[in-house]
Amino acid sequence: MADTGTVRTIVGIVGNVISFLLFLSPIPTFARIIKDKAVKDFKSDPYVATLLNCAMWVFYGLPFITHDNTLVITINGIGFVIECIYVAIFFVFSPGKKKTRIIIELLIEVIFMVVVILITVFAFHTMKTRALFIGILCIIFNVFMYSSPLTVMRMVIKTKSVKYMPFYLSLANFSNGVVWMIYGLLDFDINLVLPNGLGALSGLIQLILYGIYCRSTKSDDANDVSGNRSAVELSST
Repeated sequence: MADTGTVRTIVGIVGNVISFLLFLSPIPTFARIIKDKAVKDFKSDPYVATLLNCAMWVFYGLPFITHDNTLVITINGIGFVIECIYVAIFFVFSPGKKKTRIIIELLIEVIFMVVVILITVFAFHTMKTRALFIGILCIIFNVFMYSSPLTVMRMVIKTKSVKYMPFYLSLANFSNGVVWMIYGLLDFDINLVLPNGLGALSGLIQLILYGIYCRSTKSDDANDVSGNRSAVELSST
């Protein structure tokens, strides 16, 4: 019978695959941006926010913060690179004002990360206190990330249409939350269990709403979601 460590590794690998696919989900959006050579009404905020979220989780997984979280580092490191590419594409095809906003947001994130790193290294001297400090920050970020689809869910209920809430993306979000929650439970890491438990709940609610309103959605609406994914494509580990 496999030990807990082996099971946790297998679950983490599955989580890496699901999270990787989620990180790739905005590709149709950016293909459209590149084709049109303009960002139009798309927002850079989700990608800039996910960039910081990935950086925080990479830092959380480092061996002087927590132990045995290599798979958290790998997927968030990959996610960080992917989000950098998304933000770069957004920057290239944005008008002047949007470019300025992106630069300001990135500078704020860099300053924030530097401050967090300095506080962690010099103010906390044990892995337990460092993990607690970074874990709380990661939980806060993840709660915001997973609560972002609430706007879309309200729209679904109001319009009785799942036009802006693709089924497979909702299913992936649910699966992602469940897998990483299990990964955290196997080592009882509350900083992984809590936010991903909320993520699984958020994904479940999306699936329930999809089941309720999919039949009342017009077929042309159901097919017109590729350009509107940014509202629900925030991904996190």
